[in-house]
Amino acid sequence: MKSDAVKKGSQQAPHRSLFNALGLTKEEMERPLVGIVSSYNEIVPGHMNLDKIVEAVKLGVAMAGGTPIVFPAIAVCDGIAMGHIGMKYSLVTRDLIADSTEAMALAHQFDALVMVPNCDKNVPGLLMAAARVNVPTVFVSGGPMMAGHVQGHKTSLSSMFEAVGAYAAGKLDEEGLLEYENKTCPTCGSCSGMYTANSMNCLTEVLGMGLKGNGTIPAVYSARIRLAKQAGMQVMEMFRRNIRPRDIMTREAILNALTVDMALGCSTNSMLHLPAIAHEVGMDFDISFANEISERTPNLCHLAPAGPTYMEDLDEAGGVYAVMNELDKLGLLNRDCMTVTGKTVGENIAGCVNRNPQVIRPVDNPYSKTGGLAVLKGNLAPDGSVVKRSAVVEEMMVHSGPARVFDCEEDAIDAIKGGKIVPGDVVVIRYEGPKGGPGMREMLNPTSAIAGMGLGSSVALITDGRFSGASRGASIGHVSPEAAVGGPIALVEEGDIISVNIPEMKLELKVSDEELARRRAAWQPRQPRVTTGYLARYAAMVTSGNRGAILQVPKAAE
Repeated sequence: MKSDAVKKGSQQAPHRSLFNALGLTKEEMERPLVGIVSSYNEIVPGHMNLDKIVEAVKLGVAMAGGTPIVFPAIAVCDGIAMGHIGMKYSLVTRDLIADSTEAMALAHQFDALVMVPNCDKNVPGLLMAAARVNVPTVFVSGGPMMAGHVQGHKTSLSSMFEAVGAYAAGKLDEEGLLEYENKTCPTCGSCSGMYTANSMNCLTEVLGMGLKGNGTIPAVYSARIRLAKQAGMQVMEMFRRNIRPRDIMTREAILNALTVDMALGCSTNSMLHLPAIAHEVGMDFDISFANEISERTPNLCHLAPAGPTYMEDLDEAGGVYAVMNELDKLGLLNRDCMTVTGKTVGENIAGCVNRNPQVIRPVDNPYSKTGGLAVLKGNLAPDGSVVKRSAVVEEMMVHSGPARVFDCEEDAIDAIKGGKIVPGDVVVIRYEGPKGGPGMREMLNPTSAIAGMGLGSSVALITDGRFSGASRGASIGHVSPEAAVGGPIALVEEGDIISVNIPEMKLELKVSDEELARRRAAWQPRQPRVTTGYLARYAAMVTSGNRGAILQVPKAAE
């Protein structure tokens, strides 16, 4: 056992004395030590129930012959952090989570791990850590929130943000806004649409790192507690069979995840997190090949914010495995990938039928023949940009209009809510990338304001920042290279014509090469917005969005 390094032999007597101080018995020390990574806290609604999940995992581990030991991971609530300096601290926690979990797992020589995340950065951060530590590991999340109900309609967090836009436009009164506020988020759990948290929890099933239902069983269902016990028991089976994360998260598994992502219509943030996870297992993930997968993968689901169905509906329809079984009819998945069940993907999804073709469209009747995400390139985004095309209305799939340029999110929001953005405009928000932000803030406030003001079918938004999974419309993010490193988005001027062509995967600035060269020669880097603390260190090491905003040690000056 790996933990023998801190348990066995006379040299480890001091170590055992400290285990004695923890109250561990001789019998507990003789068993495999299983680290339970708990993302529980009292500020994130998706994490407030994780104490119950963790207790269930501990019981499962103990029943199967292991010794469970809990240690924490931090978590930021993107919704609460939205629209102010707090959002600079969202994406950056992914690497803090990965680094701190790696440190705890290796410092204490755990034999196996059970990861208990739920919201946006914890899932990819812990997947990255799992790849680094590479001991038997199972994921079990806290589960999605139930949808809210307002005036006879199901709602989710995106409904709440759009209600704010409607209130600013005079389309909703204060009493109506208060009703949304009180009813939109009715339970614990990760917000109820196909936002980033639920996207990544679903993809954890596809990657093979979570058990069936991990992405979809609602947080308030007792089935979630049973799943947690099963996860605790299953990690011990993995330990006995020595099945490790790098045996599971192979190149083929990551391509499976990207394929199912296209069918589900996941958050654009998956195009930040999958490259980062791939990097940890030694795979070079070029976001451009997403288009190749998208072109052959039908979009089968329109969950909120793209449509009127929610995570609870997907669960009742058969969940992620039912979606995978539909895709398997077209031969789109690698069936031989190993999973935490100890079985292959093909064995796992056999017999998992689609119980509601209104929620999961059959492959012969998709929402579209192409996937939910697209990577756009052109002279405005030479290294790529990302759009959730399954959430774009038909009239905005091709759009051309004048640029309205803002160097931060706050200025753009003021202009939108102030009525200064008109139909046909292309809102450009720059210097919000991983390095320029720093931290690559989500732009849910401006996208929701555009929708709430009734401009969702006539205004595009382009940024080197990113979008919440709750964003919808012609919202194009991750523009790379970003403005802070002199990418073309830094050279856009007010009134320039920008052309968006999603079917042709193009994003073009209608300015001559000669004019762009003149502007580039005159461009000067901006002073960093943050010069101290973690954000400053992050900005110095982070890459652009097309590479997953991974951290790399800066090269020494020659």
